[in-house]
Amino acid sequence: MKKTIGGVAAIALLTAFGGVAVAQTAAPAQPQRPARATMAQPVTQAEFVQRRVERLRAADANGDGSVTAEEMRAAGQAKRAERRAARFDRLDANKDGAISRAEFDAPRAAANGERAGREQGRRMAHGPRHGEGRGARHMARGPQGGGARFPIVIAETERKANEAFVRMDANRDGTLTVEERRAAMQARRAEMREKRQERRNAAPVAASAASPSTPASE
Repeated sequence: MKKTIGGVAAIALLTAFGGVAVAQTAAPAQPQRPARATMAQPVTQAEFVQRRVERLRAADANGDGSVTAEEMRAAGQAKRAERRAARFDRLDANKDGAISRAEFDAPRAAANGERAGREQGRRMAHGPRHGEGRGARHMARGPQGGGARFPIVIAETERKANEAFVRMDANRDGTLTVEERRAAMQARRAEMREKRQERRNAAPVAASAASPSTPASE
């Protein structure tokens, strides 16, 4: 009887330790990023439009309903200054108004370790990224269109956002699901590819028309 009880106890201990080992080796669930969490939720028309005009309204310093290039530039500088101040506050762990070397390195080391762990897990699951190791191929780009797109009329942007929502809302229920937004994005990409191909096809024709004709020999 004692041997039987001892055997049961040993099995229970092994099971418990096995559960601990599994719990320790299992990768912790990564918290969902706010942007991804937002994308996973249905969006109403009011929310959709608001997200497209709120930055313009914040940049409209004189409240005239339009945003100039200078206002957009000033809003961008203010936003960057706000982010720098917030970053300084996060780094200044002891709140003494100065950042020591240890305070500066601590969050970067933690972020690098977390990023390395995620990348290693991704490589094990999916293999190397396409084009990995070829160096940076895409440089940061500034706003497209330059000064030609300014001033931006907020009411016009709001009108276009409402029209875009109606096009994307396939089932006309007043909300956009993840599937509807994904379908609209794919349609937009296909449209852009088609336009690029049309420009490529038109370029040789335009070049041929612009080249001087060869004079006929006498």
